[in-house]
Amino acid sequence: MTDARPPGLVPPPTPAGGPPGLPPAPWQPAVPAGVPGLRGTRQDLRGALLTVLALTAAGLVAGGLWAWLAPRADYRVTASGIEPVGTAPSAELFMADDGVFVVVLAGLGLLAGVAVWLQRRRRGALTLTALATGMLAAGVVAWLLGEWTGPGPTDAELAEVGTTVTTGLSLGATAALAVGPFVAVLSYLVGTALTSRDDLGRTEDPPAPAEPLRPPLPPVPPPAHRA
Repeated sequence: MTDARPPGLVPPPTPAGGPPGLPPAPWQPAVPAGVPGLRGTRQDLRGALLTVLALTAAGLVAGGLWAWLAPRADYRVTASGIEPVGTAPSAELFMADDGVFVVVLAGLGLLAGVAVWLQRRRRGALTLTALATGMLAAGVVAWLLGEWTGPGPTDAELAEVGTTVTTGLSLGATAALAVGPFVAVLSYLVGTALTSRDDLGRTEDPPAPAEPLRPPLPPVPPPAHRA
């Protein structure tokens, strides 16, 4: 069978997925670009920032609980000094502030670790880092809020005879700030150890809706040459 094409006319190369002699279809789906191991990092970063902000806000609740649960003692200012009102408080009273603070932060860390682990779509190292950072920020916020809402007596109050003052709320050991991140990370790692899958059982984001296919435009005829 002879070729009916005029001599010298070379057909264009055959594109992949299309008939010979036609340009590639412009509506073919594009291949997603990027490094496969880093896909979804932008969504993970957004989720990590939200985790830090949420845990920092939860520090307000923890600080309020600390100020409410921590024991306080009342004293009356007399001419001879300061005397306790009622039964003299025990020496452990001043250590109870740290103990209540540790219990509150440990409970918050446990809840935070379990809640973050249940977010299957965002499991990974970035989420774990955000969990530890957020719990540390929550501890600092709770510490500052508790001491702000439960200040100790001022010098003017201690100098006025007959005034009743209440002991202030203070954190003696700043190492207690590490309890919240430790419990949160530990609870998250327990869930990791109980998961046999390499991807930690993470679910992928739903794919973006595909654009509707559009037919190609008809070819434009070349302009006619006038004689």
